[in-house]
Amino acid sequence: MAGETILTIIGNLTADPELRTTGDGTAVVNFTIASTPRTYNRNTNQWEDGNALFMRCSAWRDMADHCASSLSKGMRVIAQGRLQQRSYTANDGSNRTVVELTVDEIGPSLRYATAQVTKRNRNGNGYWPGQSGTNNYQGGAGQNAPWNGAQQNGQTNPMPHDPTAPKGSEPDPWGAMPPADEFGGDSDEPEF
Repeated sequence: MAGETILTIIGNLTADPELRTTGDGTAVVNFTIASTPRTYNRNTNQWEDGNALFMRCSAWRDMADHCASSLSKGMRVIAQGRLQQRSYTANDGSNRTVVELTVDEIGPSLRYATAQVTKRNRNGNGYWPGQSGTNNYQGGAGQNAPWNGAQQNGQTNPMPHDPTAPKGSEPDPWGAMPPADEFGGDSDEPEF
C-alpha cells in the first residue's frame, strides 16, 4: 500500500518463533530480531558494538508456518516488511503503544552460515495445497518445479538455459505470463 514504511532489518533471533492460531484459524508467528550495529574504532583498532535494536516481528499464514519450522533462536536473518504501530490497553489498565514489523519476506543470512532451502510442492494445477482457482499452469519442468515458463497453455517455451533448445530460438521472456496466483492472486486490475 502507498504510504507504508518499509523496513529491512538484519539481526539475530532472540528466541524461537512462537506459532499460534487466531480465532478464525489463521496462523501467525511472533519473534524478535536483535540488530546490533558495529563500528570500527581506528584509535583502538577494534570493532565496537552499538546499542541493540530489538524489533518485534510477526508473519502470517503460510509464512508463519515456514518461519516456525525453519527459524530458531540465535539464527541470523534478513527480514523485510511494513512497520506498523498499534495501541492496546494492558492488564493494569494503562494504554500502551507498540511498533512492530509485519514481515513480507524473511530468510537466513548467509554471511556466517550456509542454508539448504526446501521448496513447497504445488499440486498439478499450479496451486499450493489448499489454494483454489483457475489457471493454465501445466507443471513446467516437473510437478515440483516452480513456474518457469516451460509450459503454459499446452505450448512449450524453452528457457534460455535449456541445452536442448534449438539454436536461434531464444524465447521472449515477457511473452508468457505466470499464473495469476504467482503475483498475489486474481485482481480487478485491467490487463495491459
